[in-house]
Amino acid sequence: MGIISLCVNGPTAKTSGAEKCALIVLPSALSSNNSLSQDFFAILLIAAEARAGTNTLTSDSVIASASTVHPTAAYIHVPFCAHRCGYCDFTVVAGKDHLAGEYLRALEIEIRSLEQPRPVQTLFIGGGTPTHLDAGHLQRLLALATAWFPLDAGGEFGGGEFSVEANPVGLDAEKFDILAAYGVNRVSLGVQSFDRQVLEVLERDHDRAQVEAAVALLRRRIPNVSLDLIFGVPGQSLELWRETLARAVALRPAHISTYGLTFEKGTAFWSRRAKGLLQQVDNDLEREMYALAIDELPRQGFEQYELSNFAQPGFRCRHNETYWAAQPYYGFGPGAARYLDGRRETNHRSVSAWMARVLSGRSPVGEVDILDPADRARETLVVGLRRAAGVDQAAFRQTTGFELEEVAGAAIARHCEGGLLERTATGIRLTREGRFLADTVIVDCL
Repeated sequence: MGIISLCVNGPTAKTSGAEKCALIVLPSALSSNNSLSQDFFAILLIAAEARAGTNTLTSDSVIASASTVHPTAAYIHVPFCAHRCGYCDFTVVAGKDHLAGEYLRALEIEIRSLEQPRPVQTLFIGGGTPTHLDAGHLQRLLALATAWFPLDAGGEFGGGEFSVEANPVGLDAEKFDILAAYGVNRVSLGVQSFDRQVLEVLERDHDRAQVEAAVALLRRRIPNVSLDLIFGVPGQSLELWRETLARAVALRPAHISTYGLTFEKGTAFWSRRAKGLLQQVDNDLEREMYALAIDELPRQGFEQYELSNFAQPGFRCRHNETYWAAQPYYGFGPGAARYLDGRRETNHRSVSAWMARVLSGRSPVGEVDILDPADRARETLVVGLRRAAGVDQAAFRQTTGFELEEVAGAAIARHCEGGLLERTATGIRLTREGRFLADTVIVDCL
């Protein structure tokens, strides 16, 4: 089985192509700079298929403003990019900057369905490339986001987390000042690599010097900087990946995400591989690259707290932890998903369709998946297994009303015996070997 992956990035819905039922072995990246989890939504897709589609429907339903659940996390998707990279399978448009004004008008209409502002502990603006917007549109976006999702200063951590995704190119001093002025305190930078040839393969438009300049600019007022890196790129050697990790560490970021490259159906990379123009990295080499990251980054002071993610003490991405804890969240914009009261709604992925529906007063929702209590429990288990700490049995019982053994007792016992899972004093977690074969465990638990 090829190494496909469960990457994690801002909540935009995605399809994972013909290989989706194989799930994933290593964490991967499917977009230029997204920081929530594609892995997360790949898991949910598999879970929905495991339910045989009985609760999935196309819907014209509206966002439930009267929901009894009030999430503490909100995500806004900005689809604009300078260029669609060949591996990107997100809701992205390039060369359509003239639509930015109408996009923001539609976004405001969609968010106003909430009827009143909703305080949150984490706010994440992803894409696409939010900082690709010109300064005026970026300011308008941030004003809208902060008006409707004020950060709750009295939250569990004593202050909110406001993340924005950015690319090294286009992040100038004016845009940086706008980010800081609106309270952005975390930036996820789509670095992917420092090597010129690897960047060319990935169709990235920056170089090492621009990455270093962007990090230096951000550190002046936004010290919480995360770097996204991609491994398993055609032509990339293990030593080159080692150098990439070393250069990333040298920039002293607060957080690093490492994603294995995937080839998604419908992307340019998929077509080029089929024509023999791109050669996928050997599975054994990709495994070595992932092993290098999970060994080397902790040696440099980065805790691996999730399959794809490493953080300095106190700098975990709290927004993404909402997904891994199977907690409710808001989502707005084309392709965005939201989860309320056991109901997952996914907006239309087409930017033009999403805009047309919202601006004409219709619902932007393209799909609805309604989970019964047992389905919720299974999803809570499988997304929780992505975390290094695993799943706490008492917390699982309190959240779902089920015992772990009721949900997947046979699978848990089998994988504990086989060495992919291990029991802890409080629950279960993946072993080191289990991190490489997370797909096997997850599919069995569903």
